[in-house]
Amino acid sequence: MISYHEILIRLLFAAFLGAVIGVERDTHRRPAGVRTSMFVCVATALFTMVSIQVSHIYGDSAPTRIASNIVQGVGFLGAGAILKDSAGLVGMTTAATIFVEAAIGMAVGGGMYAVGASATAIVLFGLWVMARLADRLNLKTHAVIFRFTTSHADNVAAEVQRLLASLKIPPQHFRVSMSGTSSLVEFEADVSHSQQQQIVAQLNRQGVVTEILPVQGRHE
Repeated sequence: MISYHEILIRLLFAAFLGAVIGVERDTHRRPAGVRTSMFVCVATALFTMVSIQVSHIYGDSAPTRIASNIVQGVGFLGAGAILKDSAGLVGMTTAATIFVEAAIGMAVGGGMYAVGASATAIVLFGLWVMARLADRLNLKTHAVIFRFTTSHADNVAAEVQRLLASLKIPPQHFRVSMSGTSSLVEFEADVSHSQQQQIVAQLNRQGVVTEILPVQGRHE
């Protein structure tokens, strides 16, 4: 049997580890922040301890039954973080983070403090270090809106299309419109940091005002 003091320590430690991961998610404005991450870890830790306690009280030979159902339940929670828009599936990293938070909570609920802490360190390494490495190596793309304001839209539009074709970037929602006496050339695209710089360097000149805006609702 697990004492109340030990249960409290495990719940607090699970909440701490979940909060640590949640701070990173909130910093990057992701859907599952501090509170969600804390609750996932605390809930799974509590479920794990309840499973252990119930098995002792009633002599159940399968204390992992509740734990196995936790995995299925968290799968639904993670699916809720995956949003679908016209550009495809997003939120995969957040969903995976929720899944591993549940595993961390279960580890702490089972009394494996070092395992839970080590798993948290690995998760933070993946969210911080690997994300920056992917950016540095231009492995990661992000969705942005390019907007060019000019008085000669036809020339700019043709140049944009040639540049995108050379970079093998498929544009979305490509449009040319008027704004007062000026013309706007706009499109959305998934680009790496270096590709974004190339587009800006090629088109940002006198007589052309360049704007780069994030696509709303796009999350990892």
